[in-house]
Amino acid sequence: MLLIALRRAGQAVMSALGGGVIVFALLIAAPGDPARRILNVRGIEEPDPAQVAAVRAELGLEQPIPIRFLDWFAGLFRGDLGVSWRTGNPVASEFASRLPATIILTVAALLIAVALALMLGILAGWRRGGWADHLSRGLSTVALALPAYLIGVLLLDLVAVRLGWGRVIADGTWATVFLPAFTLALASAAVWSRVLRAALLDLDAAGFLRISTARGASTWRNMFVHRLPNALPPFLTVVGLGAATLVGGAPIAETVFSWPGVGKYTIEAITARDMPVLTAFTMIAVLAYVGMSLVVDLLIVIIDPRQAVRT
Repeated sequence: MLLIALRRAGQAVMSALGGGVIVFALLIAAPGDPARRILNVRGIEEPDPAQVAAVRAELGLEQPIPIRFLDWFAGLFRGDLGVSWRTGNPVASEFASRLPATIILTVAALLIAVALALMLGILAGWRRGGWADHLSRGLSTVALALPAYLIGVLLLDLVAVRLGWGRVIADGTWATVFLPAFTLALASAAVWSRVLRAALLDLDAAGFLRISTARGASTWRNMFVHRLPNALPPFLTVVGLGAATLVGGAPIAETVFSWPGVGKYTIEAITARDMPVLTAFTMIAVLAYVGMSLVVDLLIVIIDPRQAVRT
């Protein structure tokens, strides 16, 4: 188990390093001079060459690109995400004030998505072609077909405006998280429920189920004691990978519901072409994806030790 954990951790570090190279390349390729952008933010509309050179030296822009990459990558682990071209403030401090709201949103969305996926997946996998199977697949198809921003607007209009349940403008707390979290969770829940359904139905012809049924086990026992535990590895894999994508999807939900999180701040940065903010958010999403993949890989090996032999 220790060797598997070390091997997975090594692969995760290499994946994070590769993602960092791509994100840093995007930062380098961004048009415009960062030094001039920052001077403009500081109120200097037409900076002279000496001022530009001073800021470039302050940012380390005159150093070779490999040295800049190593400084930038090491800065990520020190919490130094650069300086925003739009506000002139450290990106880390801008994120720190908004990160708690985004964590609340993504954790709530993850819990809702897992609960919905388990409910829909078990209903659909209970009996192939039954009414529950058709209902579950229909709901997941609708959730996948409708864009998240459209679902968010419809929920705002119906639930918050017409029915008066909840607030139109969220305040970033648990009290107002349900609608944006539900919006963010729907697409993931739809995909995860399809994976769980397929895994459950694949076990229909399993020999241990026939033996269990012959011994008088009830349908409930077969589902929750035999079928569901064996269907969990592929389900947990997609949950782990999809959980990290919730961070990437947060900007849409945060913008629709005016959620004061990192995602909404990042959308504003896109409009202003604030590359340090965009690269920092992208790198956080990459690290979240790699970290969740590592956790899921280890969790699957713990649940089903046979996976350690196969990989």
